[in-house]
Amino acid sequence: MISVVQLGTIDYATGLRLQQQLVALRKEEKIGDVLLLLEHKPVITLGRNAKAANVLASPELLKKRGVEVCECDRGGDVTFHGPGQIVGYPIFDLRSRAGADAVVRLAESKTRPDPPRKSMGVIEFVRKLEDVLIRTCADSGIPTKRVQGLTGVWTNPELASAHVGAEPLVRPAERSSTTAEAKLAAIGVHISRSVTSHGFALNVNTDLSFFDLIVPCGITTKPVTSMQKELGRELDLNTVAESDSRNFGVVFQSQILWVDTLDALLGRTIGVPMKPPAELRHLHKEDETSWA
Repeated sequence: MISVVQLGTIDYATGLRLQQQLVALRKEEKIGDVLLLLEHKPVITLGRNAKAANVLASPELLKKRGVEVCECDRGGDVTFHGPGQIVGYPIFDLRSRAGADAVVRLAESKTRPDPPRKSMGVIEFVRKLEDVLIRTCADSGIPTKRVQGLTGVWTNPELASAHVGAEPLVRPAERSSTTAEAKLAAIGVHISRSVTSHGFALNVNTDLSFFDLIVPCGITTKPVTSMQKELGRELDLNTVAESDSRNFGVVFQSQILWVDTLDALLGRTIGVPMKPPAELRHLHKEDETSWA
């Protein structure tokens, strides 16, 4: 079971603090797997591998455009979050998502008092996130793919121009003029004691001019795009979010439960703090993994 909660628009610090709280509850097995879907106010985030030089804009320009800058413990370099973009934070325990072969091995280990629980690997988890997003884009008629050596989801220009019967997958009048592979979704995750946080950002109706303020993910050779640009029209965010959650169910082979509020998820008021943490980058001393 994956519980899905749509949070609307929240600032990045609040989202980070909320993730930390849910991760702690998931580690204690007080909650099941949770997928948070939301939008952020304009923010540039720097992952653990970020280079400060990849923030191109001056502090004055960032202030003028209303863009915050925050450090975080996800993997990856510099990216942007803002309105019109669906951000997904899966708070999953990967030990509960190991393959069936792991379950068989554990069942055969009855001689051990406490057999270890095998976890889904970080690479497999990231590939599944990519699969979810590829399916979500396909639901809107946008063919996408993986690019070898890079993380995320990219447009597939060759397939976009192909014909299915007499009709192209994306009508020429609606297709963007981009002929090169362009990034539609970024992925950066953090894993602590087998529990995931952070996740993905899918550009739906995003104002792409914000990406001119940075070198997105440190990649200078490929552009960033949005679903709106690829289709030539604005999309309904709720429809895309529903498609996304449905594809999580398919890819992770889980039932999806839509939950109206966090209070309903937890059965109590959790008191999400509105004050940003004093230090956004905190390197824990426990077993952790970051990936982008």
